[in-house]
Amino acid sequence: MDEELRSLTERLREESGSSPLCERLAATEDLDELAAVLTEPGQPLWARELVAFRLGLAGDRRAFEALVLFLNHRDPQRCACAAYALARLGDPRTARAAAALATNELRVAYALHPVRLLTELRAPESVPALITTLERRLRPHDPYRRVALACVEGLGSLEDARARSVLNEALAHPALAEAAVRALGRIPRQR
Repeated sequence: MDEELRSLTERLREESGSSPLCERLAATEDLDELAAVLTEPGQPLWARELVAFRLGLAGDRRAFEALVLFLNHRDPQRCACAAYALARLGDPRTARAAAALATNELRVAYALHPVRLLTELRAPESVPALITTLERRLRPHDPYRRVALACVEGLGSLEDARARSVLNEALAHPALAEAAVRALGRIPRQR
């Protein structure tokens, strides 16, 4: 069993109070049964999360919308699990959705996992979204340093020269300077 799935199942088993439904959803191999939970009214949040995650790992695109909602959830564990499943889903809409979430200033408190997902996806949307998000985090007294740091690290990982300017700006921020130096060091010099 996938380690992330095992961890998620343990967390949701506890959240569900060891519900028989949780056990059934964790054990079934019937993707249609899992997908039905996403559309049935009145299903608990933990059940929707479990089936969306399992469908995502199986590459079943019926999980996409639910996983995107969980990627933008206030609970960081749910965001992290959704990002993990979305990275494995293989849906071409994923990068665009993650970029929209990462750059949404109204939801910036929940942008950490979309930023990390964009880095992992290495999609055409990744660098522009990370640059935009980081530029906004470089304002004085911005409270979202973890998001800014994830952007800096992600841009270094993506090694794209378009990030050089914003990473140079990040050098002026003590909380980001060391990571910005490392990120700049990974970007190939233009000749």
